[in-house]
Amino acid sequence: MKLEEFRAGVWRQQFQYKSFSPALVNQPWTWEDPAIHTLLEQATRALAELNAFSLIVPDIDLFIEMHVLKEAQTSSRIEGTQTAIDEALLSEEQVSPEKRDDWLEVQNYIAAMNQSIEALGSLPLSNRLLREAHATLMRGVRGERKQPGEFRTSQNWIGGSSLADAVFVPPHPGEVPELMSDLEKFWHNEAVTVPHLVRVALCHYQFETIHPFLDGNGRIGRLLITLYLVSHGLLAKPSLYLSDFFERHRASYYDALMRVREANDLGHWVRFFLNGVAETAAKGRTTFQQILALRNEVEHRVLDLGRRAHNARRALNLLYRRPMIAAADLEKELGVTHPTANTLIRDLERLGVLRKVAGRERYRLFAFQAYLELFLR
Repeated sequence: MKLEEFRAGVWRQQFQYKSFSPALVNQPWTWEDPAIHTLLEQATRALAELNAFSLIVPDIDLFIEMHVLKEAQTSSRIEGTQTAIDEALLSEEQVSPEKRDDWLEVQNYIAAMNQSIEALGSLPLSNRLLREAHATLMRGVRGERKQPGEFRTSQNWIGGSSLADAVFVPPHPGEVPELMSDLEKFWHNEAVTVPHLVRVALCHYQFETIHPFLDGNGRIGRLLITLYLVSHGLLAKPSLYLSDFFERHRASYYDALMRVREANDLGHWVRFFLNGVAETAAKGRTTFQQILALRNEVEHRVLDLGRRAHNARRALNLLYRRPMIAAADLEKELGVTHPTANTLIRDLERLGVLRKVAGRERYRLFAFQAYLELFLR
C-alpha cells in the first residue's frame, strides 16, 4: 500500500451516530514522498546517537528514572493532568490533598512504564502487555471504573460532551478485537519490509484511531511508542520522551491524526512523527551531554569534603534519580544517622549542589536544581 493511496476507513451508521472503521495496517507500505526519506534518515541517525549514550554512559540507570518521569509527567499533562515535574518527585504525604489525584496519575504512568519495560525482558510486545499497563495506569484514579486492563465493550468518543456532538467516534466496540489483533500482528510481521520508525508512526495512529480502552488511550498510545522502540532494539533504555514534542505541538499533533481520518493524509502524519523523533532524540542527546558535564563538575566539588566525600557521592547517586529530597530520604536510602544526613545536606548546600525549596518549611525539601532544570527545558 502506498501512503499516497491510503484510504483511512469508512464511517458506519450505528443507532444514532456514525463510528469510524479504520482500514487494517498489517500490510506492506511504500511511499513516493522524498521528504519522508530525508526525515527518516534524520530521525534514525538522531535516535541512534541518543541510544549510544544508553550504551556507553556509566550507571545509566541513575539518569533513566528522570527520563521516565519526564515522559510520564508530559504525557499526562497532554490529557489535562496538572502535575509539575517537581511535584511528581514528591512523596504522597508531601503533596497537598487537592493535587494528589493528578500526582497519582503520573505515578501510575511511571509504574506502567517500568513494569512494561521489565516485562519486555521475557515477553514480546503484545496486547496483553498493553492491557496490563492499562490496569496499572487506571489503578485508584478517575478511570478506575472504566474497565481497567480490558478492551472496551461500549462506545467511546473524542471531544464533545456526548456521541451527538463528538469530534470523532472510534470504531464500534465489536470491531476492537479484530483491529487490535491486526495491529499486534503488524508489530511483529517480518514479511512486511517497513522501517521501524515508519511502522511505529503507523502503529500510534492506528492505536489512537481504534481507541481500544474507555479511558487512558492517549497515554497508553504514547507509551506504546517507547515499548515498540525498546522491544525492537532501537532503544536500549526508555530515554526518548516524545510526549514533550507532542505537548509543545499539541494542536498540530491532534490535527495530524484527524487529517488522516478525514483526508486520508497519512504522509502528513508520518512526516510530523519523524520530525518529532528527530527533534526529541537530538534534544535528549544534548541533555545527556549536559548531564555528564554536570556530573563531572559536582563530583569534583565534593572532593573538597575529605572523609565526607564518600557519603556525598552516594547522596549524588540518589539525587540523579530523585533530584528533590529531604534529610529523611538520605537517612533511609543511605542508611545514615539523622545528624549525618543533616551534615550532608549542609555540605551539599554550601557547595551549591542543593538549594532549599521555598514554601516547603514543613518537610524542608532540597533540590538539585541544576540537574532538575535540564529536564525543564
